[in-house]
Amino acid sequence: MSGEQTRDRRSERNAATQREILDAAWQLVREEGLAALAMRDLGARVGMRAQSLYGYFPSKHAIFDAMFADGSRELLTRLSVLDGILDPDERLRELGRLFVRFCVEDPVRHQLLFQRAIPGFQPSAESYQLAVDALALARTTVRACGITSQRAFDAWTALNGGLAAQQNANEPGGQRWVRLVDELTDMLLATYRKPSRRKQ
Repeated sequence: MSGEQTRDRRSERNAATQREILDAAWQLVREEGLAALAMRDLGARVGMRAQSLYGYFPSKHAIFDAMFADGSRELLTRLSVLDGILDPDERLRELGRLFVRFCVEDPVRHQLLFQRAIPGFQPSAESYQLAVDALALARTTVRACGITSQRAFDAWTALNGGLAAQQNANEPGGQRWVRLVDELTDMLLATYRKPSRRKQ
């Protein structure tokens, strides 16, 4: 052997099957809603008996947990584009645009990540850490604009979360609330930024 590690084909097959199950779960909930996810239907999608799914995920909540991690990783990937924006105000505007677009392009994912739509479901510590990381990046972006109070950050999260929720609830697929992101971000900057950081 040339020092290459031996492939763990069993683990690779297991991971591929888990991915297939998750993809099928996303497809089902996007068609029928989060509450409609049933192991029997999911098994039928991937050509398994429902009982066989438990060999890959110990419960339905474990599937939701993996989906929560999926969505949170995708959000973090989207947020990476902010690194290339040097102006703090424009980076904050783009953060708002990106977050609201992320929420409205997939209302079911938005429900899973941000609306506690599944009774009794709590993401695992590992999955939730991804969401914490995304929130920390948002907090850093807000603070770079000279907005440092918790009250102001709460206002920022409420502003963007509210725009996404309004868009999904009242005009799915539209732009009525999405196009308010920049305007309301500028209002937030004018209201909460420390005077020394306000642009002349």
